[in-house]
Amino acid sequence: MDTDKTKAEFVWTLQATWHLVHIRLEMDPLFDQPVCKKKKLWEVVAEKTNAKLREGGPGGGGTPDVAVKAYECDLKWRNMLATYRKNAERARRLGEASVHWEFYKAMHEVLGKSHEEVEAQRRARLSGTRLGKAIASKRFTPILPASVSVSASAASVAGPVFAARLPAVPAGVPAAVPTTTTPLPHNVLQLYMELQERKMNMWAQQKALEERKIEAINNLAHAISSLAQKGSKQSSSL
Repeated sequence: MDTDKTKAEFVWTLQATWHLVHIRLEMDPLFDQPVCKKKKLWEVVAEKTNAKLREGGPGGGGTPDVAVKAYECDLKWRNMLATYRKNAERARRLGEASVHWEFYKAMHEVLGKSHEEVEAQRRARLSGTRLGKAIASKRFTPILPASVSVSASAASVAGPVFAARLPAVPAGVPAAVPTTTTPLPHNVLQLYMELQERKMNMWAQQKALEERKIEAINNLAHAISSLAQKGSKQSSSL
């Protein structure tokens, strides 16, 4: 039993690991979707990895007569992702010259996205939503605070941020100096839009989490049903 089990295990050679890295990075946009079936995607990764290993023939990077499974690819990638994050942190502190892991450069080109790229992708995903269309067509009216009147002396001494929070001068009260109206900051509308986008992203993540829970429950129920059927067949054969 132990000998047969050992023979059935897939061994991750360097070449097989490189196949996994290239295939998984190519499919990264699919895995990055808010709603996707990760199990199906990992099955595709395993199929492509096995195809690459078969192309190499004997000694092409895989264990002879043993195909890699989807869960093995998933587990291997999780371990590599943890190693990548450690090396990425090291590169930030000491520079990329201090990182000698052979897979770091290939993974960092895809996974080490800049803040601007992530922001552009977030806005692209938002463009297809109701909020994004409303913002693009300017059909929404955000609730913004009204501008206030402050004295010129207070605005010059306290600064624009504090002056914007001062109440208006009551009617009938003489002012020592002329008053001026402070316009609203230009970043108020941008802040409102970013808050709405964050709400939409949180909703999408919560929806994806619920769907993953449902998928896990269905898989568990299917596994229990399969075990019950196998047990009934074995008992009937006895």
